[in-house]
Amino acid sequence: MALSSVARGRFITLEGPEGSGKTTAARHLGEWLAGRGIEAVLTGEPGGTTLGDEIREIVLHHRGVADDLDPRADALLFAAQRAQHVTRLIRPALARGAWVVCARYLDSSLAYQGAGYGIDLGEMRRLQAFATGGLLPDLTVLIDVPVEIGLRRKRHGKWNRFEDTAGVDFFETVRGAYRELAAAEPGRFRVVDGSGTVDEMDLAVRALVEPLLRVATA
Repeated sequence: MALSSVARGRFITLEGPEGSGKTTAARHLGEWLAGRGIEAVLTGEPGGTTLGDEIREIVLHHRGVADDLDPRADALLFAAQRAQHVTRLIRPALARGAWVVCARYLDSSLAYQGAGYGIDLGEMRRLQAFATGGLLPDLTVLIDVPVEIGLRRKRHGKWNRFEDTAGVDFFETVRGAYRELAAAEPGRFRVVDGSGTVDEMDLAVRALVEPLLRVATA
Protein backbone atom coordinates (compact mmCIF):
# COMPACT_ATOMS: atom_id res chain seq x y z
CA MET A 1 0.00 0.00 0.00
CA ALA A 2 1.36 3.41 -0.92
CA LEU A 3 2.19 5.70 1.96
CA SER A 4 -0.22 8.35 0.67
CA SER A 5 -3.11 5.88 0.93
CA VAL A 6 -2.50 4.94 4.55
CA ALA A 7 -5.21 6.39 6.77
CA ARG A 8 -3.90 8.58 9.56
CA GLY A 9 -4.24 6.99 12.96
CA ARG A 10 -6.17 8.44 15.87
CA PHE A 11 -4.63 10.30 18.79
CA ILE A 12 -6.29 9.80 22.18
CA THR A 13 -5.11 11.42 25.40
CA LEU A 14 -6.17 10.72 28.95
CA GLU A 15 -5.94 13.51 31.49
CA GLY A 16 -6.82 14.01 35.10
CA PRO A 17 -5.57 15.09 38.51
CA GLU A 18 -3.34 12.96 40.70
CA GLY A 19 -4.73 9.50 41.45
CA SER A 20 -7.42 9.66 38.77
CA GLY A 21 -6.31 6.38 37.24
CA LYS A 22 -5.43 7.77 33.82
CA THR A 23 -2.26 5.69 33.42
CA THR A 24 -4.11 2.46 34.15
CA ALA A 25 -6.99 3.50 31.91
CA ALA A 26 -4.55 4.31 29.09
CA ARG A 27 -2.89 0.92 29.37
CA HIS A 28 -6.22 -0.91 29.37
CA LEU A 29 -7.44 1.11 26.40
CA GLY A 30 -4.30 0.27 24.44
CA GLU A 31 -4.79 -3.42 25.20
CA TRP A 32 -8.45 -3.22 24.17
CA LEU A 33 -7.59 -1.54 20.87
CA ALA A 34 -4.91 -4.15 20.17
CA GLY A 35 -7.53 -6.80 20.78
CA ARG A 36 -9.59 -5.18 18.04
CA GLY A 37 -6.73 -5.59 15.59
CA ILE A 38 -5.49 -2.00 15.81
CA GLU A 39 -1.86 -1.06 16.23
CA ALA A 40 -1.97 0.92 19.47
CA VAL A 41 1.07 2.84 20.65
CA LEU A 42 0.89 3.41 24.40
CA THR A 43 2.89 6.32 25.75
CA GLY A 44 2.78 9.04 28.37
CA GLU A 45 4.25 12.32 29.55
CA PRO A 46 6.65 13.44 30.70
CA GLY A 47 8.54 10.76 28.79
CA GLY A 48 7.99 8.74 25.65
CA THR A 49 11.54 9.22 24.31
CA THR A 50 15.05 8.96 25.70
CA LEU A 51 15.20 12.73 26.18
CA GLY A 52 11.70 12.74 27.63
CA ASP A 53 12.62 10.08 30.18
CA GLU A 54 15.65 12.09 31.27
CA ILE A 55 13.55 15.24 31.65
CA ARG A 56 10.96 13.21 33.58
CA GLU A 57 13.56 12.34 36.19
CA ILE A 58 14.48 16.01 36.54
CA VAL A 59 10.97 17.45 36.79
CA LEU A 60 9.39 14.71 38.88
CA HIS A 61 11.95 12.84 40.93
CA HIS A 62 15.31 14.63 41.17
CA ARG A 63 15.43 16.13 44.64
CA GLY A 64 17.36 19.37 44.91
CA VAL A 65 16.74 20.18 41.25
CA ALA A 66 13.01 19.70 40.70
CA ASP A 67 12.15 21.30 44.02
CA ASP A 68 14.04 24.47 43.08
CA LEU A 69 12.71 24.89 39.53
CA ASP A 70 11.38 28.28 38.55
CA PRO A 71 7.81 27.75 37.21
CA ARG A 72 8.85 29.08 33.79
CA ALA A 73 11.83 26.72 33.64
CA ASP A 74 9.49 23.92 34.68
CA ALA A 75 7.06 24.76 31.88
CA LEU A 76 9.88 24.93 29.33
CA LEU A 77 11.23 21.53 30.36
CA PHE A 78 7.81 19.97 29.96
CA ALA A 79 7.48 21.67 26.57
CA ALA A 80 10.90 20.41 25.48
CA GLN A 81 10.05 16.79 26.21
CA ARG A 82 6.70 17.27 24.47
CA ALA A 83 8.33 18.60 21.30
CA GLN A 84 10.62 15.58 21.17
CA HIS A 85 7.73 13.25 21.93
CA VAL A 86 5.56 14.60 19.13
CA THR A 87 8.34 14.64 16.55
CA ARG A 88 9.98 11.32 17.33
CA LEU A 89 7.05 9.13 18.40
CA ILE A 90 3.54 10.51 18.07
CA ARG A 91 3.53 11.94 14.53
CA PRO A 92 5.40 8.98 12.99
CA ALA A 93 2.98 6.54 14.61
CA LEU A 94 -0.06 8.45 13.38
CA ALA A 95 1.43 8.73 9.89
CA ARG A 96 1.73 4.95 9.56
CA GLY A 97 -1.88 4.49 10.68
CA ALA A 98 -1.31 3.54 14.32
CA TRP A 99 -3.50 4.82 17.14
CA VAL A 100 -1.63 6.65 19.88
CA VAL A 101 -2.90 6.46 23.46
CA CYS A 102 -1.10 8.96 25.68
CA ALA A 103 -1.42 9.48 29.44
CA ARG A 104 -1.04 13.27 29.83
CA TYR A 105 -0.33 15.75 27.06
CA LEU A 106 -0.50 19.52 26.63
CA ASP A 107 -3.61 19.98 28.80
CA SER A 108 -1.64 18.83 31.83
CA SER A 109 0.71 21.79 31.37
CA LEU A 110 -2.22 24.17 31.09
CA ALA A 111 -3.68 22.77 34.32
CA TYR A 112 -0.50 22.35 36.38
CA GLN A 113 1.97 24.99 35.22
CA GLY A 114 -0.69 27.38 33.94
CA ALA A 115 -3.43 27.34 36.56
CA GLY A 116 -1.50 25.65 39.36
CA TYR A 117 1.61 27.84 39.18
CA GLY A 118 -0.14 30.93 37.89
CA ILE A 119 1.62 31.25 34.53
CA ASP A 120 -0.41 33.28 32.03
CA LEU A 121 -2.67 30.86 30.18
CA GLY A 122 -2.25 32.66 26.88
CA GLU A 123 1.53 32.28 27.13
CA MET A 124 1.13 28.63 28.04
CA ARG A 125 -1.13 27.98 25.05
CA ARG A 126 1.39 29.57 22.70
CA LEU A 127 4.17 27.48 24.21
CA GLN A 128 2.17 24.27 23.72
CA ALA A 129 1.33 25.17 20.12
CA PHE A 130 5.02 25.73 19.42
CA ALA A 131 6.11 22.51 21.14
CA THR A 132 3.52 20.32 19.41
CA GLY A 133 3.45 22.02 16.03
CA GLY A 134 -0.27 22.46 16.59
CA LEU A 135 -1.01 18.74 17.03
CA LEU A 136 -4.19 18.26 19.06
CA PRO A 137 -5.72 14.95 20.11
CA ASP A 138 -8.73 13.58 18.28
CA LEU A 139 -10.19 12.81 21.70
CA THR A 140 -9.20 13.82 25.21
CA VAL A 141 -10.77 11.87 28.05
CA LEU A 142 -10.71 13.76 31.33
CA ILE A 143 -10.95 11.34 34.24
CA ASP A 144 -12.36 13.53 36.96
CA VAL A 145 -11.99 12.51 40.60
CA PRO A 146 -12.28 14.47 43.86
CA VAL A 147 -8.89 15.55 45.17
CA GLU A 148 -9.21 13.71 48.46
CA ILE A 149 -9.90 10.42 46.67
CA GLY A 150 -7.03 10.88 44.24
CA LEU A 151 -4.47 11.73 46.91
CA ARG A 152 -5.64 8.85 49.08
CA ARG A 153 -4.98 6.49 46.17
CA LYS A 154 -1.54 7.96 45.60
CA ARG A 155 -0.49 7.17 49.16
CA HIS A 156 -0.36 3.55 48.06
CA GLY A 157 1.88 4.24 45.05
CA LYS A 158 4.99 6.13 43.99
CA TRP A 159 4.75 9.83 44.73
CA ASN A 160 6.38 12.56 42.69
CA ARG A 161 7.42 16.08 43.64
CA PHE A 162 3.94 17.52 43.03
CA GLU A 163 2.45 15.25 45.67
CA ASP A 164 5.45 15.74 47.93
CA THR A 165 5.41 19.55 47.93
CA ALA A 166 1.99 20.83 46.79
CA GLY A 167 -0.95 21.20 49.14
CA VAL A 168 -4.59 20.31 48.68
CA ASP A 169 -5.41 23.81 47.42
CA PHE A 170 -2.98 23.36 44.54
CA PHE A 171 -4.67 20.15 43.44
CA GLU A 172 -8.12 21.70 43.79
CA THR A 173 -6.95 24.44 41.44
CA VAL A 174 -5.62 21.86 38.99
CA ARG A 175 -8.86 19.90 39.06
CA GLY A 176 -10.88 23.06 38.51
CA ALA A 177 -8.65 24.03 35.59
CA TYR A 178 -9.15 20.65 33.95
CA ARG A 179 -12.92 20.99 34.24
CA GLU A 180 -12.76 24.47 32.70
CA LEU A 181 -10.64 23.20 29.82
CA ALA A 182 -13.15 20.44 29.15
CA ALA A 183 -16.07 22.88 29.23
CA ALA A 184 -14.29 25.21 26.81
CA GLU A 185 -13.62 22.46 24.22
CA PRO A 186 -16.61 20.11 24.23
CA GLY A 187 -15.78 18.89 20.74
CA ARG A 188 -12.49 17.37 21.90
CA PHE A 189 -13.03 16.61 25.58
CA ARG A 190 -15.19 13.99 27.22
CA VAL A 191 -15.41 13.68 31.00
CA VAL A 192 -15.79 10.43 32.92
CA ASP A 193 -16.17 9.83 36.64
CA GLY A 194 -12.98 8.30 37.99
CA SER A 195 -14.19 7.68 41.53
CA GLY A 196 -15.60 4.23 40.78
CA THR A 197 -13.94 0.92 40.01
CA VAL A 198 -11.34 0.30 37.34
CA ASP A 199 -13.82 -1.81 35.37
CA GLU A 200 -16.39 0.97 35.43
CA MET A 201 -13.86 3.47 34.18
CA ASP A 202 -12.65 1.15 31.42
CA LEU A 203 -16.20 0.67 30.15
CA ALA A 204 -16.82 4.42 30.18
CA VAL A 205 -13.62 5.13 28.24
CA ARG A 206 -14.34 2.44 25.65
CA ALA A 207 -17.81 3.84 25.08
CA LEU A 208 -16.22 7.19 24.19
CA VAL A 209 -13.71 5.61 21.81
CA GLU A 210 -16.26 3.45 19.96
CA PRO A 211 -17.45 6.33 17.71
CA LEU A 212 -13.87 6.85 16.50
CA LEU A 213 -13.66 3.17 15.65
CA ARG A 214 -16.84 3.35 13.61
CA VAL A 215 -15.57 6.36 11.68
CA ALA A 216 -12.20 4.73 11.06
CA THR A 217 -13.76 1.57 9.60
CA ALA A 218 -16.54 3.27 7.62
